Amino acid sequence: MKIINNIDEVRAQVKEWRKQGLTVGLVPTMGYLHEGHASLIDASHRDNDRTVVSDFVNPMQFGPTEDLESYPRDIEHDAALVEAHGGDIIFHPEPSEMYHEGFSSFVDMTVLTEELCGLSRPVHFRGVCTVVSKLFNIVQPDRAYFGKKDAQQLAVIRHMADDLNMDIEIIGCPIIREADGLAKSSRNTYLNADERKAALVLSQAVKLGMDMVRNGEKNCADIIGAMKKHIEAEPLAKIDYVKIVDCKTMQQIPELDRPALCAMAVYIGKTRLIDNFFTEDV
Repeated sequence: MKIINNIDEVRAQVKEWRKQGLTVGLVPTMGYLHEGHASLIDASHRDNDRTVVSDFVNPMQFGPTEDLESYPRDIEHDAALVEAHGGDIIFHPEPSEMYHEGFSSFVDMTVLTEELCGLSRPVHFRGVCTVVSKLFNIVQPDRAYFGKKDAQQLAVIRHMADDLNMDIEIIGCPIIREADGLAKSSRNTYLNADERKAALVLSQAVKLGMDMVRNGEKNCADIIGAMKKHIEAEPLAKIDYVKIVDCKTMQQIPELDRPALCAMAVYIGKTRLIDNFFTEDV
């Protein structure tokens, strides 16, 4: 397993693999890897001959008041995890390698980015689309792997790949959770002991919503209301949003008459966490 910091070297290695007739998977990450990322690497290792894991904290997808500087980083830990799960390359560039002086080209999207995280983080998805497009162009993988915890991101990337005729299979992988239900996230490291306990309201609300859907509830306002009531009972929790949207358009819907995503973002103290469920998985 190699750590590569520059674009030309990654391209040269992938080109060599292509000469050998090998397939290539890409797992885009921002590093500080955990079991959720490991599941993506496992899936790529299973499906492809070679796997590239990008490890890049992308400054373009952070707003001016967000946690770019404090976002956790540990390349030695990441390298050990990638190697243990069968990855072949970590692409770990500096921001100056990805965004040269005078960089001024962006990939943007409407509709799908106007709700949920796109509403409260207005620059986020332009940064995501731009960096993922660059990674796709650099690595040119057969398949790329993303976690369903970032459900809106997954939908946006699938739509972008379709709109721009990218010949890449986009694969979504299930949320990996702690034993007590909390969705794995690099930002969980920000939580103190009390906040870590309080953060369980997210997964508890997900279970509550899933139970209501399983029992036949179709009214989105009723499902959302019950989930919000549960979260609001936790003093350390502050809701950014709890919404139910159409899986394809990411626009809100009044009732469950189509495949839907129920997604939330909740601040636990100063830490913003997300969780969700798809009605098709209930």
